Amino acid sequence: MPLRKILLSALLIAGIVFAGTGLIDRAGEEYTDATLTRALVAFGVARALNGVISVAQGTEVAVEPGGIGVNFAPGEILDPINDLVERFSWVMLASSASVGIQKILLQISAWPVFTAGFVILLLAALALLWMPRPGGAGLRAWLLRMALVLLVARFCVPVLAIASEWVYGEFLAEEYEQASIKLEQTTVSIDRVNQAAEQESAAPQDRSLWETAKDYWQSASAALDITGRIEAYKQAAADISKHVINLIVIFLFQTILLPLGGLYLAYRLALRLWRVQYREHDRDHEAR
Repeated sequence: MPLRKILLSALLIAGIVFAGTGLIDRAGEEYTDATLTRALVAFGVARALNGVISVAQGTEVAVEPGGIGVNFAPGEILDPINDLVERFSWVMLASSASVGIQKILLQISAWPVFTAGFVILLLAALALLWMPRPGGAGLRAWLLRMALVLLVARFCVPVLAIASEWVYGEFLAEEYEQASIKLEQTTVSIDRVNQAAEQESAAPQDRSLWETAKDYWQSASAALDITGRIEAYKQAAADISKHVINLIVIFLFQTILLPLGGLYLAYRLALRLWRVQYREHDRDHEAR
């Protein structure tokens, strides 16, 4: 079939050109580096957020209504959110590791020795494809099968990296940027509240009678201030929950689910190419 030969030849020549020039490899590595940078930045945001929440949980407030001392930590309201943030940091670490593995696979597939052997194999398959059919039909079929399977394996990871970055740019970039900015702003807000609480608790212990009486009469206003602090923590918790979950979904999809799905499809495609070539060889052998 001339058309089939032309299509196979075009595919083999494209593989030779892309492997020799490294165009797809460079694009895939560039996009992989961009994804890894985003994952590491998100991991850093998660650790910073975890830090300010831990400080908020450990900051106690002393109130003396009616002369009775009461100590409590308003930041304890953030305890469930802190657990979520810790899990988020683990997701970011797993995503970074996943992207790092993809980067290693890219480097292995672009290794000059492997590339040279791959190009030689494709050239041999291309030459055998246009040789006269008698004598060597079995070798031709086997070599074509091997060439097509290796073609899928060779460009699977860089193509997945390019596809992943395209999906990110089209559907996930805006959500990622908004969530990252909001989490950074929330981190700053919680840190400000923590600093205000630390300044209040750092008042000198040696007080005059007038200062003691003044503190006593200001206990009501202090209670109101604590109420405002609790409300600020509640708002921060709501913001954190929403944006952390959004980032978890984004990174799980882009760095784990999408690559695994792409690898599965590549495996099925390679298996199908191998079987198709084998069946066509069998039919040619039976016809002879």
